[in-house]
Amino acid sequence: MTWTMNSCLVTLAILFLWRVEEIAEACSCSPAHPQQAFCNSDVVIRAKIVGKQVVDVGNDIYGNPVKRFKYDVKQIKSFKGPTRDIDAIYTAPTSAVCGVSLEHNCKEYLITGKLEADGKMHITLCDFIEPWETLSATQKKSLTQRYEMGCECKITRCTAIPCMISSPAECLWTDWVIEKMVNGGQAKHFACIKRSDDSCAWYRGAALPKKDFLDIEDP
Repeated sequence: MTWTMNSCLVTLAILFLWRVEEIAEACSCSPAHPQQAFCNSDVVIRAKIVGKQVVDVGNDIYGNPVKRFKYDVKQIKSFKGPTRDIDAIYTAPTSAVCGVSLEHNCKEYLITGKLEADGKMHITLCDFIEPWETLSATQKKSLTQRYEMGCECKITRCTAIPCMISSPAECLWTDWVIEKMVNGGQAKHFACIKRSDDSCAWYRGAALPKKDFLDIEDP
């Protein structure tokens, strides 16, 4: 094998590894409490998925066509976003680049996402997207009132004991260390609310018994 061929193979390998790293970084995101997802999103809707198709959305920098999944949706309720109904949602075609796979059999979802410059709604694996039927009563109620009340608060995720907050305007999210899951008691039954003195504290929904979180205080 010639030196030129060796050089080309090394270059291709480096480019491949760089591309893999780029894709991995592109899809890297930390778990978010549902309230964080609500506050950080441009659009939050309850919708039915009624169709799915692959569409071209332009070309990449090399002139290759860029494919996206387009989900046709029927919006049931908007909790945040434009006044017009969202009738389509776009996502990347594979999970490797953060694409989201949704069941398109009229199943209802809570969907958070971003608005692109052209006004289209785009979603990724980093967004909070859950079947509506799996949401707790507190999560559903918080979408219309409580989550927005705490958007000025910061939810800090605890990944290992000990952990603590650095300011009164934070709520410590401990689901991972206590229950070894992201969608635990605090995600399902609590909202972080700003109080009159500008501090923040967890607000407990009625669905969770008080004894389950004795160390978390109400505002």
